[in-house]
Amino acid sequence: MNKGDTIGIIALSGDCDREKIDNAKANIEALGYRVELSQNIFDKDRYLAGSDEVKINELHRFFEDDEIKLILCARGGYGAIRLINDINYDLIKNNPKPFCGFSDVTALLLMIYKKTGLATYHSPMAQTDFTNLPSPCGRGNEGEGAISETIRTFFEVINNKKSEYKITKTYHKDDTAGILWGGNLSTVVSLCGQNFIPNDDFIFFTEDLCEPVYKIDKMFQQLINIKEFRDRCRAIILGDFSDVDNQKWLEEYFIELAESLNIPVVHIDGITHSENKITLPIGVRARIEEYKLIFK
Repeated sequence: MNKGDTIGIIALSGDCDREKIDNAKANIEALGYRVELSQNIFDKDRYLAGSDEVKINELHRFFEDDEIKLILCARGGYGAIRLINDINYDLIKNNPKPFCGFSDVTALLLMIYKKTGLATYHSPMAQTDFTNLPSPCGRGNEGEGAISETIRTFFEVINNKKSEYKITKTYHKDDTAGILWGGNLSTVVSLCGQNFIPNDDFIFFTEDLCEPVYKIDKMFQQLINIKEFRDRCRAIILGDFSDVDNQKWLEEYFIELAESLNIPVVHIDGITHSENKITLPIGVRARIEEYKLIFK
């Protein structure tokens, strides 16, 4: 991404807040980029950002538009999984560009990677992360002096200037390698029934919020019961499981999970729904060495 390039902000899940999207657009423009909003950005159909048909048309249009260099999802919530069977994945494969988001957008990140082989990005989103950049926005070295670490890291990963993160907690230690793959746990599990597991060995990263421990246990078990997941998963990177009902039980479960799988199970800060996020590329080669995750 270069200054002056166009970032397309698209609503593919829940309905958007006009003020927050306007703020995000202004902040991104203050960083030196152009912004195009999807035509449905302020549509509302119950809890959705307009109709599925319009969302898919806009997704296709954004990928086909050579002026748009990166597609940034507006927000999560719910709705992305409704689209996965009607997307033209060949069109996306023939018009590669970064596609970015997290939470409910996990469904699209994983299915685009599975169907096209293109890397996608588990990353901050417009409404949730670009709305309240420190003021004065965009002043300082290269126009980025006031931006948060979340946004700085986003552009560093997109531009291949950052390729490692520190492991902050270890449940089971070992070195391993595979492609990076994962996202929001409940959304990953919602893909069961689809052909969505990678064909290659992978390092699974995941996070969630407002889920009780027994459901976290159940969702992990649902994935582990899939033979392809069990056979190809080479490590698990745990992000935040925010607002859990019993932290002690959660820690006990993660220890049990590490012992039962006998693969590296670690924690990295910033894989989260909270404010301070890291960006992870899905589908790139990665390795866990000592106390680092390293990706190319």
